[in-house]
Amino acid sequence: MRRINSIAVAVAGVLMMLLASGSAARPDDRTELMKAREAVWRAWFANDTKTLEAMVPPDTIVIGSGQEQWRNQADIFRSAAKFHEAGSKLIRLEFPRTEIQRFGDVAIFYSQYLYETEEDGKRSVTSGRVTEIFVRRNGQWTNPGWHTDTEK
Repeated sequence: MRRINSIAVAVAGVLMMLLASGSAARPDDRTELMKAREAVWRAWFANDTKTLEAMVPPDTIVIGSGQEQWRNQADIFRSAAKFHEAGSKLIRLEFPRTEIQRFGDVAIFYSQYLYETEEDGKRSVTSGRVTEIFVRRNGQWTNPGWHTDTEK
């Protein structure tokens, strides 16, 4: 009996360590996280300031491919407005591959992305990789940081 109790305690300890150390997002989390990621990207393209304000917090840090300066929340809002004011629109948004690691209230996305936009009747496709950080704050997923690179 003592041996069975020892084994049960050891198994429980290993399970607790695995859960505490972080793991891939659980299937129920993955759906919620994917919706949050899709919402923030679409909000930027649509210049949806209400959604951007809720999801892109003041402490945001963004590193973009080929950009010397790192950007912040205000830069993100300005670039979304500029895209919208130019009459540009999103035609297609895809994430062909996404892996998610979940560490409590933090989720890290590693993805390939592709989007097609149109401006003045001309379409262009952009693709690359992105690493995104999502943090659950006050029960809602926020996106306080990401790093993109663009394929040539």
